[in-house]
Amino acid sequence: MAGTSGRFTTIVKAKISKMLDRAEDPGETLDYSYQKQLELLQNVKKGVAEVVTSKKRLQMQADRLQQQVVKLDTQARQALSAGKEDLARTALERKTLAQTELQGLDQQVAELEAQQQKLVDSEAKLRAKIEAFRTKKEVVKAQYSAAEAQVQISSAATGVGEEMADVGLAMQRALDKTEDMKARASAVEELEAAGTFDDITQLGSGQDDIDRQLHELTSQSQVDDELAKMKAELGGGADQGQLEEGRS
Repeated sequence: MAGTSGRFTTIVKAKISKMLDRAEDPGETLDYSYQKQLELLQNVKKGVAEVVTSKKRLQMQADRLQQQVVKLDTQARQALSAGKEDLARTALERKTLAQTELQGLDQQVAELEAQQQKLVDSEAKLRAKIEAFRTKKEVVKAQYSAAEAQVQISSAATGVGEEMADVGLAMQRALDKTEDMKARASAVEELEAAGTFDDITQLGSGQDDIDRQLHELTSQSQVDDELAKMKAELGGGADQGQLEEGRS
């Protein structure tokens, strides 16, 4: 049962694949692939823009920290000059923290710059591949259109297409019927030449050839009898006239 189910599934997949192959338009498939590649390129560009934005944000923070470091250094000097050593110490402590944070920001900015450069390089390579794909795509589409047109022209010329196949079948049926009719006409002519239809008016009378011959013999005998009778009558009349003439 499992084997039968597996074979059935394979058959269904094969039929679906065949149907998809017939329905698939290479031009549409290539255009769809090109569109997907453009979407991927846009995503890469968005990634570059996001990295640049993040880097700019960190650079702005770094600039503010740098300004704060300078300000705290100035305040520490002023406090020390005024004899406020504790206040100068506090300013210097804050300066140290700002410098530490600034170093971390500088490191993050450097990492974002490296990531940005990688994305820019990837974008350039992807753009070149997409442009090459676009050119190849148009060439393939043009070749497919030309081949499709050639197939249609050849099919129409040779009768390979479904419509021309139907026309060919109709023509063959017409030729077969014509040959059959010609054969019937030839048979009728042959029968007519053989005299089969000479006594066609006697069809349905129930007489065959022997009946017709007997009928002809009977008719001929009757004619002979009547002819002999008439001769006898005429001959008897002639003898009576001769006797009367002798008496006179």
